[in-house]
Amino acid sequence: MKVIKILGTGCPSCISAEKVVTEVVNELNIEAKIVKVTEIMDIMAYDVMSTPAIVIDNKVMIKGKVPSKEEMKALLVDNFANNACCSIEESSDSCCSTDENGTGCC
Repeated sequence: MKVIKILGTGCPSCISAEKVVTEVVNELNIEAKIVKVTEIMDIMAYDVMSTPAIVIDNKVMIKGKVPSKEEMKALLVDNFANNACCSIEESSDSCCSTDENGTGCC
């Protein structure tokens, strides 16, 4: 399961960013845990000086702005596509396949 963190102290922009992320996760039916990080010291640990910021699996993806739904969709689809498949190192075969929705799985 992906962990998506919204970094922000609770300002209107941070609330908007959380709303966008939640809507996109629900629309795409993505299995993800959404976590709000509001403590300034925790936010600074990500080297973020302007909020809101979006962190996916501990990598800062967006900072200092509210993403559009389209931007968030593209980011999540790309992030999930890059991590959707696996391969067996001992074998040259990939275990990925594509279903009728165009999503890959193992």
